[in-house]
Amino acid sequence: MFADFFDPNGNILVHEHFRPHWSQRGAVVFITFRTHDSIPREIAEQWEREKRQWLLQRGVNPPRDLRTAVQMLSEKDQREYRTSFRRAREICLDASYGRCLLKRADLAGIVADALLHFDGKRYQMGDFVVMPNHVHLLAAFPDESSMQTQCDSWLHYTAFRINRAIGEKGKFWQQEPFDHIVRSVRQYEYLRNYIADNPVKARLNAGEYYHRRRSD
Repeated sequence: MFADFFDPNGNILVHEHFRPHWSQRGAVVFITFRTHDSIPREIAEQWEREKRQWLLQRGVNPPRDLRTAVQMLSEKDQREYRTSFRRAREICLDASYGRCLLKRADLAGIVADALLHFDGKRYQMGDFVVMPNHVHLLAAFPDESSMQTQCDSWLHYTAFRINRAIGEKGKFWQQEPFDHIVRSVRQYEYLRNYIADNPVKARLNAGEYYHRRRSD
């Protein structure tokens, strides 16, 4: 095992922007990046309506900021809320909306090389898959603040390289990744299998994705 799992008694850094990001020294985290065009606006707006309806059905009249409303729920309902809409997001990503530029082997290679460049030095990289419009990875960082710094570095560097390769400028990635600290061996193995099976579920052909499985 290349890293540890979440320790509920250990130090945790929670950084909040559009969503909360939890990080802990040495703990494996599952991270998802997605391209800026991977979820069409009409689908995002539909999810907004569905989230508000979901909250109303549980007696919460949601304000403009849905995060505040979610925090009013019980822990059980918060888990159900996040699980339900995370599943919807993953299904949408696998539908391959957007330009899906990462189907190109050269562009997927830019992302893969960046993820592996400081493996064993700045972080420990586990399994990952580069899909046509998103990336899933498992990694562990040496301290609580490293995750955000490294994710920013990956996004900025790969966006610059990919834009230069395609002769364009502008936004490539959605600003904030999704992340989840891994709680157990069982969850870790589930996520490894999820990463490996993602291209199959999305019905991709060989050469339309990049999968790396850590040997240990």
